[in-house]
Amino acid sequence: MSKRWDAIRGSAGFYITMAVCLLVIGVSSYYLLFDRKDPAPAEEPARPPVDTYVAAPAPEITEPKEPPVVETISPAQVETPAPVMPEIEIDDTPVVAEAPLQIVTPLDGEVVTAFSMDQLVYNPTLQDWRTHDGVDISAAEGTAVLAACAGTVLAVEEDAMMGTTVILEHDGGYQTTYANLQEQPGVGAGEAVSAGQILGAVGCTAAAEAAQEPHLHFSVTKDGENMDPNEFLRSVS
Repeated sequence: MSKRWDAIRGSAGFYITMAVCLLVIGVSSYYLLFDRKDPAPAEEPARPPVDTYVAAPAPEITEPKEPPVVETISPAQVETPAPVMPEIEIDDTPVVAEAPLQIVTPLDGEVVTAFSMDQLVYNPTLQDWRTHDGVDISAAEGTAVLAACAGTVLAVEEDAMMGTTVILEHDGGYQTTYANLQEQPGVGAGEAVSAGQILGAVGCTAAAEAAQEPHLHFSVTKDGENMDPNEFLRSVS
């Protein structure tokens, strides 16, 4: 086999065949490399006339703005408005201290007719049944009658039914009445009296209670309303 190949290789036909192959390869390479047509250049768009050009506006150059100056205020510089106080109505009425009421019994004796405003009691003098706005305290004629509480003599009068009468006005809306006294008691209207001061003496001047033994008719009102004198006498402060 090698001898045959050596014989072919040494022949003239071998070299001719090689030359032809090389020629074919060269021609093919030429056409592949140099015979390609370049693509036609792209046509440029037509330029508009010179007078149709519009110059672009120059950019506006603005100077940089300085940042606003912010004034800082410390809490100490801030003025706090004074608080608005509500208007208060002031009562400038002078305050007068009231001394506590000191109560004393106007007369020591037996109660012969009790206080009765919700039930009728028999009156032996008038011989009828009626209410009784106070208490009748039995005592000998001429026995001293004392002020049950400090106050002012509101009136000294001769009552047609209850005889010689002294009326005292006290703090707290109280009034005390002492009736069936002897004539000409020892105090006058407008006079200030103290608790236990003598106002007069037991008498027999009350026409409405003349059938009874000598006694003091003692009554009490609070803000104009009758009250049991025993309740008043027990309210010792």
